[in-house]
Amino acid sequence: MSVGKTLGLIFLAAFILMQLIPVERNNPKSDPALEIEAPTAVKEIFRRSCYDCHSNETKWPWYSAIAPAKWFVARDVRVGRQWLNFSEWESYDEKKREKLKAMIFKAVGLAMPLGTYVKMHKEAQLSQKDRDTIRQWTGIRPEEIMNNPKRFLY
Repeated sequence: MSVGKTLGLIFLAAFILMQLIPVERNNPKSDPALEIEAPTAVKEIFRRSCYDCHSNETKWPWYSAIAPAKWFVARDVRVGRQWLNFSEWESYDEKKREKLKAMIFKAVGLAMPLGTYVKMHKEAQLSQKDRDTIRQWTGIRPEEIMNNPKRFLY
């Protein structure tokens, strides 16, 4: 057998074995009363662009069952839920909600949703109008963050 065929079989076997490594892909039960209460327009944006990683209502895409993609998707959802979970928003105290709003204010302009997510979910792309709507909902003005960053970040 040639070296190329041998390497191909090794890679195929490794790929098949990777599929046997389990990852947790679940949507925990949550109390609907704890879901974020926000204006309809804001909630629609969050549902379209944020809920897959930041709620207990993840729509697990087909590629989330195939290694190695499943590891990255499961990690992104786990970390996203730890950072902010819209399904549990009303359980957060007011101080935590204010800090999260400040982080959301910044994230919608800088990093969220993740570029890798938007590549696979074009509908999740935030327009400038979406960003403005979310930022207005936070009730934070940019100068507030600039003038008192400790209040919002620490």
